[in-house]
Amino acid sequence: MLHLHHSWLCFRSWLAGMLAVLLALAPSASSNISTSRPNILLLMADDLGIGDIGCYGNNTMRTPNIDRLAEDGVKLTQHISAASLCTPSRAAFLTGRYPVRSGMVSSIGYRVLQWTGASGGLPTNETTFAKILKEKGYATGLIGKWHLGLNCESASDHCHHPLHHGFDHFYGMPFSLMGDCAHWELSEKRVNLEQKLNFLFQVLALVALTLAAGKLTHLIPVSWMPVIWSALSAVLLLAGSYFVGALIVHADCLLMRNHTITEQPMRFQKTTPLILQEVASFLKRNKHGPFLLFVSFLHVHIPLITMENFLGKSLHGLYGDNVEEMDWMVGQILDTLDMEGLTNSTLIYFTSDHGGSLENQLGNSQYGGWNGIYKGGKGMGGWEGGIRVPGIFRWPGVLPAGRVIGEPTSLMDVFPTVVQLAGSEVPQDRVIDGQDLLPLLLGTAQHSDHEFLMHYCEGFLHAARWHQRDKGTMWKVHFVTPVFQPEGAGACYGRKVCPCFGEKVLHHDPPLLFDLSRDPSETHVLTPASEPVFYQVMERVQQAVREHQRTLSPVPLQLDRLGNIWRPWLQPCCGPFPLCWCLREDGPQ
Repeated sequence: MLHLHHSWLCFRSWLAGMLAVLLALAPSASSNISTSRPNILLLMADDLGIGDIGCYGNNTMRTPNIDRLAEDGVKLTQHISAASLCTPSRAAFLTGRYPVRSGMVSSIGYRVLQWTGASGGLPTNETTFAKILKEKGYATGLIGKWHLGLNCESASDHCHHPLHHGFDHFYGMPFSLMGDCAHWELSEKRVNLEQKLNFLFQVLALVALTLAAGKLTHLIPVSWMPVIWSALSAVLLLAGSYFVGALIVHADCLLMRNHTITEQPMRFQKTTPLILQEVASFLKRNKHGPFLLFVSFLHVHIPLITMENFLGKSLHGLYGDNVEEMDWMVGQILDTLDMEGLTNSTLIYFTSDHGGSLENQLGNSQYGGWNGIYKGGKGMGGWEGGIRVPGIFRWPGVLPAGRVIGEPTSLMDVFPTVVQLAGSEVPQDRVIDGQDLLPLLLGTAQHSDHEFLMHYCEGFLHAARWHQRDKGTMWKVHFVTPVFQPEGAGACYGRKVCPCFGEKVLHHDPPLLFDLSRDPSETHVLTPASEPVFYQVMERVQQAVREHQRTLSPVPLQLDRLGNIWRPWLQPCCGPFPLCWCLREDGPQ
């Protein structure tokens, strides 16, 4: 008995000693975070649907590397984009502000930047998280898609360029990958321009013939000069309609390294290896940190450029092949982190800029993403399918592995989160709409700081959500919704995207009300008869909308017509314009 008692006392003393040592040597997670400045790696897909990934419920698409991030980190299930198209969404992501605050919206239907040679773009007075982290000593890089403008007054002023917005290094497309880059039938602007030029050609050709006939028959008293000018103009328009596709390819489908054009036009089958080489090069150069690297994938936007060894391998055609290739790219990047010893010191974030495109369809083939159980898709300002996106954070040893968070969060939250992790503070001279996610990710906070989120389509407020925390309810109110075509469909087929205003939208009075906590697919409209607190919810949301609108200030709209037309003198060109052709390097420098 004495022997057992003595053994117990020894064990208790040993246990107490060990606990004391562990407590002395292992500071809390919050203490670690307050004294560390992690490397930050941000991965953003283009047009990826939330339902395209295994960890978000897809059991037919192979995405093992993205799934591994979720298994080893934190997965957000109510992660919301600030816009359902790329230019405004990415502006909000970088600035932590609704795009309506920076003017990165339109009021006339030009919902993204239309040309590399346009003057619109992210205003120079906006502050990105890259700019703040650069000031705190971070090496900052952007590799991939930009699509937030380039020049203001000349082809070399680079006022909207990534290097002007806090990035030390840029390699990628200043614009965006498009179907027009590969002369696809799914065209963003080529087909429309060809049709307009052909129509004008026919009009001027008819005018020239009419004037010529009138001149020859003496029925129209006119000189030959108008006939000649009309005929010449018609010939130029015909030539323009023939060459406009090549113009778009050379004007928009190019790669840049910092301020220098390296490929114009791009060699698409080389692009993915070049992007991966560039990422590896950046990580190796800056492995002693700290660094911020934003990898903005060209995947999975049409024309779905895919390397040969991935073609035909998925169960979902070319789109699925492209998704699985992007997942492989994620794996290659993770392997580089491992090889360079950066895994444990790097916070990784994966997302998409908005939901998948339902209208990217030819015949029976779907070339856009799947948004799972959520209604709608890309371009729809309020429906969940256009704005609910993947959100995965991994930071080994700091963030709990396998944690799933169903609280409302936003792409705009990345701004204050990384700024505070870098040891800085969010700007106090402007409204920041994002909220610091760290307490939520660590589990030290139960609820998101977002009580309300607004959902815009261009500059028009289409919907709002209210997180009624005390009831555990997520209300969603739609003020405006697009008219789906054909009737009964789930998208605006026959158009590129659904409109934000005009005859093809419905204004609801009273607004549509949904309870997303019970009806995430937005299929059951609540009414005063079916929902006892209908009027209270409407009144509270309307009050929040009014309060939000009082915080808005008028700003120039960067995507309206004057800032969003092609200006030849702003066109980046690696030769004497219009001979824009060059191949200056094969890999990273």
